[in-house]
Amino acid sequence: MRVVIGVDWSDQSFTAISQTCQLYHPTDVTLVHSVDLGILKHPVVAQAGNVQGYDDFRNAMVDSGHQLLERAAAMVPAEVTSIRKVNEVGSPAQLILESANNLSADLIAVGVRGRSRLSEAVLGSVSHRVLIHSSRPTLIVRGAARKVRRVLIGIEDRDDADRIVKWLLRYPFTDPAELRVVHAIVPIGVTDPYDTLGTSTWWEGAERYAEELVQSAAGKLRSAQHTVTTKVVQGNPATVIEQESKDMDLVVVTSHGRTGISRFLLGSVSHAVVHHVPCPVLVLR
Repeated sequence: MRVVIGVDWSDQSFTAISQTCQLYHPTDVTLVHSVDLGILKHPVVAQAGNVQGYDDFRNAMVDSGHQLLERAAAMVPAEVTSIRKVNEVGSPAQLILESANNLSADLIAVGVRGRSRLSEAVLGSVSHRVLIHSSRPTLIVRGAARKVRRVLIGIEDRDDADRIVKWLLRYPFTDPAELRVVHAIVPIGVTDPYDTLGTSTWWEGAERYAEELVQSAAGKLRSAQHTVTTKVVQGNPATVIEQESKDMDLVVVTSHGRTGISRFLLGSVSHAVVHHVPCPVLVLR
């Protein structure tokens, strides 16, 4: 597995390294640090503003990045055969995404600092931008690194189930885990006491579909390494996943890749889950 991990001096980025290497056995790890100088990344701006000691400041920031990457590399298990260190001036999220694309990474991992959705919308965050713009599976790490024993898998439809099953079979977890496959049936919000619209028939069909969906996924995932249970719940998918994740060590969901106005109008289950679930979240594409 080829993994790109974004690092800075925060505890969360070091946790992202630990969590990734606990969850999987990567063979190739690239540690990416961006020296973010803001508007001063352009020398002409520093000169125009008569910024004294610009070169010394820039060189000190770059040297600090090298020290950070050495510390981060020391956390990667010795059995990892390839460790790359990327330390460049620029936007952190953009550098992580470019590195992942250039290296054809199987997974991107970043730590999240726990900003609220409002402050994130105003200030932005590296994890937020990576999650929105990445076309690759992304592991968002929150809280302390943990041994993954219980995994919640949220599926919306057959395509979601197929993508998740394919990923989990191709990249198995390091340790055995209890998997719980969950599907939420969204209420249609129609009250029809005489059932003139055939609501009960629709609902029975939706329940059958949901049960077949989770049972099919569970059957493909069940093995000597994993025990698998299933659950069908009525409610909003993001809310259901949040409630079901309270005793979990990892949540796995998919992203449908909505951007811009469609994300604003339709929302995103994966985006909402990342903001409200207390454990790491693996978002598959």
